[in-house]
Amino acid sequence: MTKIIMHGCNGKMGRVICNIVKNDSDAEIVAGVDIAPANAEFPVFTNIKDCNIDADVIIDFSTATAVPSVIEYAEEKGIPAVICTTALSDETNKMIESASEHVAMFKSANMSLGINLIAAILKKYSSVLYDAGFDVEIVERHHNQKIDAPSGTAILLADSVNECVDDQLEYVYDRSKVREKRERKELGLSAVRGGTIVGEHEVIFAGKDEVIEFKHSAYSKEVFAVGAVKAAKFIKNKTPGKYDMQDVMAEI
Repeated sequence: MTKIIMHGCNGKMGRVICNIVKNDSDAEIVAGVDIAPANAEFPVFTNIKDCNIDADVIIDFSTATAVPSVIEYAEEKGIPAVICTTALSDETNKMIESASEHVAMFKSANMSLGINLIAAILKKYSSVLYDAGFDVEIVERHHNQKIDAPSGTAILLADSVNECVDDQLEYVYDRSKVREKRERKELGLSAVRGGTIVGEHEVIFAGKDEVIEFKHSAYSKEVFAVGAVKAAKFIKNKTPGKYDMQDVMAEI
């Protein structure tokens, strides 16, 4: 049984995770943390520092400004943490790095197994297409309430491509500012915001007379919640260090 503290339990993703865990015989939400009041089957704290419930792992799906307190709590209590919140500052990422020396810390730009499978393929084979003269572009689409752009997942996929080609590519986020042809070493990232799109990502390799695309579409938030719960079960007994969804996939 994996005992979970759900940080952001009353948010959209927090509620989805709680519903999934409710039907999972191997996991249990033993406490929640959220500034928004709501009825729950477990104690809910407005500040994680006030949580006095024993747990195996923390899952965080909140806001970037709330993550530092989660990291501090995880390190102080020695409880592994799954950080699902994106658009973190450099300072917060450094905190995760530092905390990972004392407790297991899990962070991934996307919790979907499908996205992480695509990322693994890109890390291994992108050089085949790039060396053959293919240009690389990434297009991501999300709902109109998403704040950051491009998405953390788009950056994850871009970094996966770039890693495979020895970091030769330069990211271009806005082509409207410069009127000139595309350069060989550019990797374009385009963001679309509208409606209730959960999340779509396309990695486009465009060559001479042929195009190869890797596309992932999320039709509900549940795909991310399932990944978060898998990550929690994976990390609960791990030694200090940094982990991500690639580590989870290696054990599947």
